[in-house]
Amino acid sequence: MSALVTGDAVVLGVQPAKLPSRALALVIDLVVVWGLFLVVMVGLALTTASLDPAAGRALGIAAFLLIPVGAPIAVETLTKGRSPGKLACGLRVVRDDGGPVRFRHALVRGAMGAVEITLTMGVVAAIASLVSARGRRIGDVFAGTLVVRERVPGARVAEVPAPPLWLVGRFAQVDLSGVPDGLWLAVRQCLTRLGQLDPGVARAMAAGLADELVARTGAAVPEGAPPEAFLAAVVQERQARDARRAFGSGVGSVGAGSAGGVGADRAGAWGVPEDGRGGAAHGWVLEPLPPVESGPLQAPERSGLRGTGAGGGTGGAGARSTGFVPPA
Repeated sequence: MSALVTGDAVVLGVQPAKLPSRALALVIDLVVVWGLFLVVMVGLALTTASLDPAAGRALGIAAFLLIPVGAPIAVETLTKGRSPGKLACGLRVVRDDGGPVRFRHALVRGAMGAVEITLTMGVVAAIASLVSARGRRIGDVFAGTLVVRERVPGARVAEVPAPPLWLVGRFAQVDLSGVPDGLWLAVRQCLTRLGQLDPGVARAMAAGLADELVARTGAAVPEGAPPEAFLAAVVQERQARDARRAFGSGVGSVGAGSAGGVGADRAGAWGVPEDGRGGAAHGWVLEPLPPVESGPLQAPERSGLRGTGAGGGTGGAGARSTGFVPPA
């Protein structure tokens, strides 16, 4: 990574293009430019056969200056640093501060390229690019430019761990409108990097974010809940509300198994292996939910009303009271 500092003193992390990708882009550009130049020269030779040799040479020099030299300058100026070769290879020419190039930058690069690429067959440009820490040729040094990679391999997006079951849906009535986007981002980054941080540092960071979230929402941390679990439950509630706003009220309902498309943590806290006692690597234990006894559905008895059984008699053993008395 290379540190580029913008005019607003913002450091940009970009990847400078190295010699192999730049060489491939240059080959593509040379094929396009010299192919066009050859077509133009053939056309001039056919249409100016009746002119004297001096006029033919003048037209040839003009065509050379306009196409192999002038065309790259015009293309880089109009496309903000993306020639056909660079566009195919995912590269772009930018200023040293990360801004788009202008005509004067493209002019200096094109003029120096005619010397270090065309006249020396690219030897000088290759040596300069190998020596430079950021892969710049002499034209880039004089123009104050840098060739960077626009397309970089995307990093895998880490998922926010789901909260334990006993916290799912607990914050459905909490007002989250006062939480700024910066705090949401900090909470998400903390949750997705819990496994990469020291346990003490992770717990302290989560506790600080939980205190700030409590101050913004007014929702207290449930007794016995670790700060990480509290943060995960609130983030899950926000995701559920976003899903309902985007896809309708029928999506993202909070239940025992899911909330907003995010499943609760059934196997263990934060998706990490348990320690054999129900506890996870974060040091807190998931308490099981109390069992719910189920039985046959029975209607409540009403005073003065008796139901009839299957045989038409009064309800006895195995009969169910319906609360309806037939007329005598």
